[in-house]
Amino acid sequence: MSKTLTRADLTEAVYRSVGLSRNESSDLVEAVIEEICSCLESNEEVKLSSFGTFSVQSKTERVGRNPKTGVEAVITPRRVLSFKPSHILKNRVDVSQ
Repeated sequence: MSKTLTRADLTEAVYRSVGLSRNESSDLVEAVIEEICSCLESNEEVKLSSFGTFSVQSKTERVGRNPKTGVEAVITPRRVLSFKPSHILKNRVDVSQ
């Protein structure tokens, strides 16, 4: 089973590589995450160089169908978060290369 990266892991990585105290590292990680969230809430796109782009897309109301019963239902309009990885990230993740 693969490990999940947590805020604590990010904080520890910042602590080890930057040299800030653990509390300062935690504050830095929280500030970055909060800034990303704030921008996305405001419908701004977040581009992280060599990583990817986060954006919020609006979906309109549509008619969907329950795959088990076949009953049609209205799917309400909503905003969804999308992520498009950069080519650099795609190449790093692609293990066949």
